[in-house]
Amino acid sequence: SVEALASVEPFSVDTLEFEQWLQWIFLPRMKLILEADLPLPNASGILAMAEMVYAQRPGQGRGLQRLLAQFDQLIAQTRD
Repeated sequence: SVEALASVEPFSVDTLEFEQWLQWIFLPRMKLILEADLPLPNASGILAMAEMVYAQRPGQGRGLQRLLAQFDQLIAQTRD
């Protein structure tokens, strides 16, 4: 909903599940940044958030966490 996407909380934790946030906010924002050749974020802590979320769900999200770790590494490498 419009209300859920308008959250001002980090990762929209008050209105969206982490996977929803990835799908509806994070990925579209990263796509826009790349397509518009805008500067990448200075840092990324997306893996830390995923680890917190999936700590409550043992056995889930391992593949996603590996991919998010790669994303964090890519962002860090652009700042070196």
